[in-house]
Amino acid sequence: MLLPALLAPALLCAGASALAADLPRRGAPVADYYSPPPAFTWQGFYIGVNGGYAAGAYQNGSSNLLGNPNGWVIGGTAGYNLTFAPNFLIGAEADFDFNSSKDGRSPFIGVSGNGSVDNTLTIRARAGVTVDRALLFVTGGFAGSNTTVSANNAFQGFYGQQSKFLAGWALGAGIEFGVAPNLSAKAEYLFTSVGGDRYFDFSTNALQTNIDTSTIRGGLNYHF
Repeated sequence: MLLPALLAPALLCAGASALAADLPRRGAPVADYYSPPPAFTWQGFYIGVNGGYAAGAYQNGSSNLLGNPNGWVIGGTAGYNLTFAPNFLIGAEADFDFNSSKDGRSPFIGVSGNGSVDNTLTIRARAGVTVDRALLFVTGGFAGSNTTVSANNAFQGFYGQQSKFLAGWALGAGIEFGVAPNLSAKAEYLFTSVGGDRYFDFSTNALQTNIDTSTIRGGLNYHF
């Protein structure tokens, strides 16, 4: 009789524990944790690619012989951004584009010419305002283009072709948007004016010209 009396309390405790284990818990459910995406920052170095369309025009009346070279451009970009105060940005950017722009004219029978822009380099300052992941900017600085000019004058038995690097300036504006933590996409307009140089010196067919170009292009930049 003593043993059953001693075992009874232990059995009751075990049964109560088993019943409690089967009862539903009233604690708050554990929510899944989702880490927020990394914040986008404009600060620092970046490299990228760009491409678009360029429409040019030779000046000083030489478009009558050389035409207005238009064509596609594609190239690379590198730059650095410095952000401050806290939605303003200044920086420097350089790009080099291969250019397919070319055109030609024949003002009258026996005389013809053509001109092309082979590539373009710009080194520019940038300044802008950031709004969340968007950047609105203006830009300006140095521009230089390799150009090729040829002319043919059958009446004088003359044919000449010259390639030169023409220096000038660039001015533009655009918008850039952060599409991923280290990636941005941009669209911009850039006006360049280069030249003021002479071709075919020491001949009766010498001409002096410069070329103005309007370029609309887009690009992708990777930020380090």
